[in-house]
Amino acid sequence: MPTYGVIDLGSNSIRLVIYEVKDDRRSTYSSKDFKSIINDKVMAGLAAFVEDGVFTSDGVDRAVNVLKSHMKRVRYFGCKRVDVFATAVLRNAVNCTEAVAEIERRCGLAVTLLSARDEAHLGFVGARCSTPLERGTLVDIGGGSTELTRVEGGRDSDDVSLGQGSLSSFARFVRNILPVPIEMDAIACEFRGNLRRLPSLEPYKASTLYGVGGSTRAAAKLVQQLDELQTRPREVQAEQVLQILHACRENPSAFGHAALKASAERVHTMVPGCVILAELFRHLGADKLVICKHGVREGYLIERMLGAVSAPPQAD
Repeated sequence: MPTYGVIDLGSNSIRLVIYEVKDDRRSTYSSKDFKSIINDKVMAGLAAFVEDGVFTSDGVDRAVNVLKSHMKRVRYFGCKRVDVFATAVLRNAVNCTEAVAEIERRCGLAVTLLSARDEAHLGFVGARCSTPLERGTLVDIGGGSTELTRVEGGRDSDDVSLGQGSLSSFARFVRNILPVPIEMDAIACEFRGNLRRLPSLEPYKASTLYGVGGSTRAAAKLVQQLDELQTRPREVQAEQVLQILHACRENPSAFGHAALKASAERVHTMVPGCVILAELFRHLGADKLVICKHGVREGYLIERMLGAVSAPPQAD
């Protein structure tokens, strides 16, 4: 079976995923039609290398070193095609063009820069291949941005990106590892300001949110840890996110230990991500978040590399 490599150059991590595709000539794909055989994530923290809107030379060095390391692994799998795409951390940099060109020159790789709308749409394409998406709002809280997508009738529309994510919120507002209450309030205030800049919130108001990306999965892991559940929940309720934030405010020491058990590599971005998620619950009138297994990377594979569309698996 042919293999395809996708490298996601994100604000928080740089991840290599190699997919084995059953048949790369199909017109429609569900999650049953491919599987990841390598999923290698490096927490590069590229959002921390942005100073006054400029992606620094140290950030370029960091990105180049990780990309070269990933490409060493790629060579063992004989991939039919390997693509690199970048999202908010480079898209929002004032020196975006120069930084991308330097990374490409030093790595010998082409880097596809996804627009905000591209990122939101591909998140929908990827989510749909494993999760039936009905009416609601797809939410992707990334390291450097938050994407919102209206979902209705099996289609996505009104794709938007807000320039605030979990890692950028941590970098801007949090002094230590866990935010104190005043820092949590500052993150929430900033996000409310970003929501107000949208022409309207009406397209995104719905009872159900669909979550893709690491921040929403981290929220589910926190719920599992704090509620002492045997398995990670597939849905997170609005009140559970508020309970997470309350636990961090009231007993940060105990909460910190629980957060480390839930996801040590995301311990610093978990709470900022949950602050953003709580604001989305509140302002969009939602009461539950359905966690989607797949997202932007799978959407990129299906639409950009295989030239196809996605659909959820058929019931057996």
